[in-house]
Amino acid sequence: MATLFEATEANEQMSRPLADRLRPTALDQVVGQDHLIGPAGPIGRMIEIGRLTSMILWGPPGCGKTTIARLLADQTEFEFCPLSAVFSGVSDLRKLFAAASIRRADGRGTLLFVDEIHRFNRSQQDAFLPYVEDGTITLIGATTENPSFELIPPLLSRCRVLVLRRLDDSDLERLLESCERLVARTLPLTVGARMSLKAMADGDGRFLFNLVEALLEQPGDTVVDSATLAETLQKRAPLYDKGQDNHYNLISALHKSLRGSDVDAALYWLARMLAGGEEPLFIARRLVRFANEDIGVADPQALVQALAAKQAYDFIGSPEGELALAQCVIFLATAPKSNSVYRAFNSAVSVAQKTGSLMPPKHILNAPTRLMKDFGYGVGYTYDHNSEDAFSGQNYFPEGMSRETFYAPSSRGYEQEIEKRLQHWRMLRARKGNASEEGY
Repeated sequence: MATLFEATEANEQMSRPLADRLRPTALDQVVGQDHLIGPAGPIGRMIEIGRLTSMILWGPPGCGKTTIARLLADQTEFEFCPLSAVFSGVSDLRKLFAAASIRRADGRGTLLFVDEIHRFNRSQQDAFLPYVEDGTITLIGATTENPSFELIPPLLSRCRVLVLRRLDDSDLERLLESCERLVARTLPLTVGARMSLKAMADGDGRFLFNLVEALLEQPGDTVVDSATLAETLQKRAPLYDKGQDNHYNLISALHKSLRGSDVDAALYWLARMLAGGEEPLFIARRLVRFANEDIGVADPQALVQALAAKQAYDFIGSPEGELALAQCVIFLATAPKSNSVYRAFNSAVSVAQKTGSLMPPKHILNAPTRLMKDFGYGVGYTYDHNSEDAFSGQNYFPEGMSRETFYAPSSRGYEQEIEKRLQHWRMLRARKGNASEEGY
């Protein structure tokens, strides 16, 4: 018969969250990060040679950043000092640094783990520098944000940035199996519901454990299917911060999928952004930019479609208006691509900056006053509509400036027709005696 102490201890164990009860006790138990903690990984090599350096662990929620830091402290016998940047300030840091200095004098090391380190401002991050530099502390910072944007360069130069991976399907399956071993029962899920459960976790191991706990609280022995699971459990909101790294990552993914004419990938990233709460009109603005930058006059309807999608969303709102964005994405992804307008304008801007304030040639200037006529404004101008093919072939660049070619149409879409016209006008210009200015 179990003693009262043993029964109490068992109850305390059962009352602890699954994530805590299943927390790894050794580095080789950490799931999904073999590229870091394996024998050939940077952390694995640090352990092998017995020298731990300061590092920034960058990865999504629930991938093991805190667990790895705790296990490294155990492995190296450092004093583990956890700190949350959300709830701490400079005074807390001073106390930790003073205690670490005392330990160092006694020959003991301090591993300072700072969760959400990107929440510290620049002056707070500056406070770490001398103590990391002289080895008073070994710093392990954890962040879900891109360190190159959120951390100061001096701190980054003193730390090694290690990227943790989002847990994939096989990693999450291993975690589910560890849950089943702990509770000594198979989770009451159909095959489809088990897959749905992992999809709900969205790569977050800690959230997966929370979902399992909620599932185990359901009464009865009924096997849960996908539909029942969706009704019972709350789906994890997609990892997306409109003001931070994922905001720019996903719009970049959409833009490049459109440029690569991958309509299905483009629709996927559009759906991801909308599901994450992105402002639809921000997406519409980016689609307008894409129409100019990556299609241009290869299909002049691209800009029309993009503006129409924005107007349609303004008119009918969400969720119906999102279909207009999807239609625009399909049109842009399947349109012929050309960045000729983008390149031509950039080239023209570059030359315009170099040539300063050169005046247009006098023959194309209007002469509304007698004085201007006396100065030769408008003299020699040929009205193009009175010329053969409505083309005079005159020079329209500033006097003293050689002719430039900025626009080079692609061989795709409507630009094929434009190239035929340009070739025709080159021929006429040469025929009219301007071949020297043409440069061909």
